[in-house]
Amino acid sequence: MTYKETTDYLFNQMPMFERQGASGYKEGLESTLALDTHFGHPHRSYHTIHIGGTNGKGSCSHTISAILQCCGYKVGLYTSPHILDFRERIRINGQPISEEYVVEFVEHERTFFEKMSPSFFEVTTAMALKYFKDMQVDIAVIEVGLGGNLDCTNIISPLVSVITNISYDHTQFLGDTLEKIAAEKAGIIKRGVPVVIGEATEETRHVFEKKARECNTRIVFAEDNPFILEAETTEEGLIYTTRNMGKMVGDLKGIYQEKNANTILAAMNELAKLGYVAEFADNESAAKNTKEIKQAFKCVAELTGLMGRWQKIKDVPLVVCDTGHNPAGWKYISKQLATVKCKQMHIVFGMVDDKDCEGVIEQLPLDAIYYFTKPDNKRGVDEDIIEELAKQKGLNGQCYKSVKEAYKAASHNASHDDFIFVGGSTYIVADFLKECV
Repeated sequence: MTYKETTDYLFNQMPMFERQGASGYKEGLESTLALDTHFGHPHRSYHTIHIGGTNGKGSCSHTISAILQCCGYKVGLYTSPHILDFRERIRINGQPISEEYVVEFVEHERTFFEKMSPSFFEVTTAMALKYFKDMQVDIAVIEVGLGGNLDCTNIISPLVSVITNISYDHTQFLGDTLEKIAAEKAGIIKRGVPVVIGEATEETRHVFEKKARECNTRIVFAEDNPFILEAETTEEGLIYTTRNMGKMVGDLKGIYQEKNANTILAAMNELAKLGYVAEFADNESAAKNTKEIKQAFKCVAELTGLMGRWQKIKDVPLVVCDTGHNPAGWKYISKQLATVKCKQMHIVFGMVDDKDCEGVIEQLPLDAIYYFTKPDNKRGVDEDIIEELAKQKGLNGQCYKSVKEAYKAASHNASHDDFIFVGGSTYIVADFLKECV
């Protein structure tokens, strides 16, 4: 098979939640454990860091990977979903898995897969874990796919576990309260493995504390003793004032990155206690080996290939895209949109059907011109439905059959001092970057 034939096989022949929704979701670890046994438990050959949560998993995973790279480690990185190419999911020191490896892996194991009928994510996870072993990585940063407790990635025994935050998302699988969602996410907490919680609420803190007690492990709430004291938005990026490293520049520009940065540094502090990365201290002069952390924060996108986090595409007119797709994520995007200085704001917007569309639309700015569209995905919500929901909230715009058409119209209408934002879904951003950039 060619690489395209191989990825078409993976996308079309195996249940895939990202494209199919609930019908592509496979609960339980039976197939994952069978695959893990089949491949000889490859994740036991290297150290891992496990990252879950509702929002910020991707930013945290990529930044931690960048830090470890700068510290001299050979680092595997497994994330989802991809934006342009399947190979984005599986990287080593920022370089995607080769097309040849993907093809050979599927061709060699196809008969076995077809006997047990695993899901797309189960196969992809198995591929990533084996690839990291074959390439002899020192450490791998593994992002949870969905939830935590029953996620395919939850077979690893990491050095540190990280849960970024908890908000309402995938409620049909994870539960309809923050406590229930937190309990599922807390499933990645392992006995004796320190866990860092990025953000907690009254509803979720006790859930994490209870799980940590049951597992006899140390729990750190990053916001209780923050490493980030202040963040200032500039053209260069976010300028962080840190507790023990002075000033630091972050190239990921969304204001929500301040929370992520604090979570990341708390995780680094735990790794430092285990002999990895930098040695932290209470003041800048006493801290050691922090140059690598600063370098990594400044070059995350370059070092890891991360896309879609308040990503600037064009200067005139200013064009930005962001993958935020739920109310919690849009709380920060809305704040950032409010800071943009422009004559007129144009927003290319669409969502998928398992998200809280009304909850996001409520946070959209009233004074923007909207270009409602649908991603090229079976889960995409029809643009006329999005338009109707938006009209009920007082938003005005027109419908377009594709992201390409919507962006073309926005570009035609926008003057030099206007602003164009593209978002609402990872898949909207994917179509945009694929077809329009």
